[in-house]
Amino acid sequence: MSVLYPLKFTPAYFEKIWGGQHVKTVLNQDFGELMNCGEAWLLSGLEGQNSVVCNGDFAGDELNDLIETFMGDLVGDEVFNRYGERFPLLIKIIDPLDYLSIQVHPDDELAQEIGLHNGKTEMWYVMHAEKDANLASGFNRDITPQEFENAIKDKSLGDMLNYEKVQNDDVFFIPARKIHALGAGCMVAEIQQTSDTSYRVYDWDRIDRFGMQRQLHIDEALATINFKKEDSGKVKYDKKAKNSTVNLVSCPYFTTNVIKLDAESALKKDYSELDSFVILMGISGSFIVSYEGGTELVKAGECILVPNVVNKIDIISNEECKLLEVYIV
Repeated sequence: MSVLYPLKFTPAYFEKIWGGQHVKTVLNQDFGELMNCGEAWLLSGLEGQNSVVCNGDFAGDELNDLIETFMGDLVGDEVFNRYGERFPLLIKIIDPLDYLSIQVHPDDELAQEIGLHNGKTEMWYVMHAEKDANLASGFNRDITPQEFENAIKDKSLGDMLNYEKVQNDDVFFIPARKIHALGAGCMVAEIQQTSDTSYRVYDWDRIDRFGMQRQLHIDEALATINFKKEDSGKVKYDKKAKNSTVNLVSCPYFTTNVIKLDAESALKKDYSELDSFVILMGISGSFIVSYEGGTELVKAGECILVPNVVNKIDIISNEECKLLEVYIV
């Protein structure tokens, strides 16, 4: 039996100018002395923000150190050959009390031209939506770079975007180069490439506690944005399916499925044909991961990393629960 086991990690909490309180009030997580928690990073291999294991024999070890030691046994041979010791995904919870900036992220090609590892394609799963919560994603018509610049100057950029009212369990796919802004009262799970690069194009004229506006990145955005009309990226799927695995997003960077379990039920998973780690993230309720060496409890707002060599697990629910299943193919 391998020494590797399903790994849990200590989350990192970040205060944001737009941050809310749902990480505490909905997910019952304590973010300490922060005024708010705009982002909770559940699993990260980003430089300077490596997640730290909090369960079992490897408690206290950093994720990327374990990848260096166990390589493909932990993340999958193909994943290790492609990404090396840098964990390829960043798993977050984002909780806005106010709109995030209108922003865009570079794709791999643009990112690598300026010395970054990769771009940032992402998806959102709505964990908790307040009444009238919405988001913006994609242009509602083709525009030119000059129209874009003019709209920033006269503060009409928002009129060019698609808006979607959101409800719990809605899903949105946001590829790199797509303009977007997450709205107030919309707490989401974000699955993304490992990158912290965002180009702000409009920040609603906000002033921080020091009386300053945040930096914008207009030139970078002009070189990045897809100016063509796009839909919002809302994903259609069977929200009523239970006790089964339903695909949400499949792209070169990640595959994400949702699993909804009735109370006191179980789902057997066999990953022996998959050459990848698997992340299970709790959305609501709680579940138990049972494997050859033991069990681990995962609550809403937590995640667990199932190593590539752990092929068979049971996902067991004592209560009705929802979770995301994420891997790379």
